[in-house]
Amino acid sequence: MSKSIHVLNELLVDIFNDILQIEQNALRNGELNDLSVTEIHTIEAIGMYEARTMSEVATDLKITVGTLTTAINKLIKKGYVERKRIEEDRRVVLIQLTKRGKLAYRLHEKFHSDMIKATINGLSEEEEKTLISSLEKLNSFFKEKYKLQDR
Repeated sequence: MSKSIHVLNELLVDIFNDILQIEQNALRNGELNDLSVTEIHTIEAIGMYEARTMSEVATDLKITVGTLTTAINKLIKKGYVERKRIEEDRRVVLIQLTKRGKLAYRLHEKFHSDMIKATINGLSEEEEKTLISSLEKLNSFFKEKYKLQDR
């Protein structure tokens, strides 16, 4: 393995693991210490503004509606999500964020924004373009190679 391949492999693995650990620590030590990384990503998938169906959110998260139901039940108990049924068709379940859920969404969004700003801080415009291009190529490779769908 060439030195570049070895270094890139180490960097990608370290970055992936570091982001997960930083997210876990930020949740554990911050205002959202009752949420797991999975739960905050569920909140993110529900979104800020409109109620969504369980099926829509499950599809976005690439999980079954049954798995999502378990997660939503926990988030309802914690006060982050509310559930309601449509009167016209009681089978359709809508979920949306509560005020507390919207706060969690905003705090997580800020975490990601701060992370990206720190990543590109000090880079020239050309370096930013190169970084974006490289990450787009990597992302496309994974999606094509492993048949992943866009989020």
